[in-house]
Amino acid sequence: MEIDFDKMQGLAPAVIQDADTGEMLMLGFMNREALDKTLGTGFVTFYSRTRQKLWTKGESSGNRLQVVAAWTDCDRDTVLLRVHVLGEGKVCHNGTRSCFTQELPLGSAPGARQQETAPQPRADQ
Repeated sequence: MEIDFDKMQGLAPAVIQDADTGEMLMLGFMNREALDKTLGTGFVTFYSRTRQKLWTKGESSGNRLQVVAAWTDCDRDTVLLRVHVLGEGKVCHNGTRSCFTQELPLGSAPGARQQETAPQPRADQ
């Protein structure tokens, strides 16, 4: 199966998910070479947009991401990698397990709709 790298100028987002818990751990970007290396070695390799080179996650920290399954979406422009986290289990460079630690307040942006509350069940139901 071929990934469409043309939509984002040679890159595709790669969502990293814990294979056991389903927890979303991080998002990175891959070019064709990074995806080929990931699929070939079984360890996640990204393309660094700032350094403009490949980097294998955990190569210095030891918190490597071992690929259990690889998927693409219906448009074939995003990759989902289900992984086992090796090492201490800290995926984020900030020392946390997941990079998704900062909750955004809903309904706080100008013009945003206020969050609806869930309907309460009636006593007769």
